[in-house]
Amino acid sequence: MSEIKLSKNFIRSACKLALNEDLFPLGDITSNLLKNNQKKKIKMISNEKGIIGGLKFAKETFKLIDKKIRFKIKKKEGSKINKGTIVALIEGNLKNILMGERVALNFVCHISGIATKTNKFVKKVKNKTKICCTRKTIPNLRVIQKYGVKLGGGTNHRFNLSDEFLIKDNHIASSKKFEEIIKKAIKSKKRRKITVEVDNLNQFKKINGLKFDRVLFDNMSPKNLKVAVKIASKNYETEASGGINLKNIKSIASSNVDRVSVGSLTHSVNAIDIKLEI
Repeated sequence: MSEIKLSKNFIRSACKLALNEDLFPLGDITSNLLKNNQKKKIKMISNEKGIIGGLKFAKETFKLIDKKIRFKIKKKEGSKINKGTIVALIEGNLKNILMGERVALNFVCHISGIATKTNKFVKKVKNKTKICCTRKTIPNLRVIQKYGVKLGGGTNHRFNLSDEFLIKDNHIASSKKFEEIIKKAIKSKKRRKITVEVDNLNQFKKINGLKFDRVLFDNMSPKNLKVAVKIASKNYETEASGGINLKNIKSIASSNVDRVSVGSLTHSVNAIDIKLEI
């Protein structure tokens, strides 16, 4: 699977795009009303508890606007924060700080929100199973969102369609003998993993024994999932998906399934409330 790497160039490029979106074509016409040389010390403070992330994006945002702005990180990336925690100190030209305020906070709030939600799932399962994200990400933000999942203690699923074979329900529905699709994947595997999604035990029995890597049980009840995992674990890594939330994750994990994929980690996450305070 492709690794999620946040290089300096990647962070810089992401911040440049975000600033261009916010400042084109005339810049911050409101902050331009302020005096040019007004210097301030500003705190970046959390309004709620969670897991902090994205501080390098915030630092780079201010650096791109004004290299003289000092951004001092006070909390380690991926660490726990509480309401009132000072996560960073910013010092410099107030006009330029305000120009980058929203872009910097958008990165930090969004990444922290993903890390925080992921960590809630991770704590619920207590290392019984891996919590995985999916490809249900905001277009062009996949690297950033999957980075947030890792910060929260989760595991990244495949990054894109080239990483692994994932034979899903619509692939299966295209053929009366879906076993043949699996056999084709096995022939062209080339060290890539093969996952096959099934909805019920009858589907699984048709393919049990074929040499693929992982079976994905979709929308199964905890009771049926426990039976399916017991049968499958002799030959395959197991995964569960479909309608999984913080209320039912414990019962899903109690089936001893190896992995659980949760789309809501990225597609419908709430940002953490973080602010700048003079």
